[in-house]
Amino acid sequence: MNEKTKEIGSRIFELRDLSEISAEEMAEYLKIDVEKYREYESGALDIPASILYEIAHKLGVDMGLLLTGEETRMHIFTVTRKGKGAAVERRKQYKYENLAEKFIHKKAEPFIVTVDPKDMEKEPSKNSHPGQEFDYVLEGTLKIYIHNNELILEEGDSIFFDSSYEHAMEALNNKTAKFLAIVM
Repeated sequence: MNEKTKEIGSRIFELRDLSEISAEEMAEYLKIDVEKYREYESGALDIPASILYEIAHKLGVDMGLLLTGEETRMHIFTVTRKGKGAAVERRKQYKYENLAEKFIHKKAEPFIVTVDPKDMEKEPSKNSHPGQEFDYVLEGTLKIYIHNNELILEEGDSIFFDSSYEHAMEALNNKTAKFLAIVM
């Protein structure tokens, strides 16, 4: 079990408890099984960034607090230097770098997402979350799976979609792909 995953889960448990929100209520809000939610809080399972975003919203805190344990304070601007965003490795197939973890009351969460190529004979596991998402390909080629569709995006291409539909991304051509993801 990753120590950072346990710390994030512990912070979520504490904030949920202080907010007098039951684990069942949180799981229902997230549209997931309560046992799976409890595994997130215990640190037994990595939490997808999209779920972390929704938990922060339900708890009325910024995602940065869940990630770092520090209150976000910046309200005019925040600068994140190249490669210095908070690492959020929430799903095995993707690596996330949060680009605005210190900005308070965000209306969206920006990430640089890295997808390593895999030998896939089937579609990657999909996820969904409330809201919308904008993805802009910075490097490589991505295959996007969304609501019974498969699209290929090259460097410079983008997609904006309703993220309540199941979706996944896969790096193609045996090369790592990077994209800017903005979750709203």
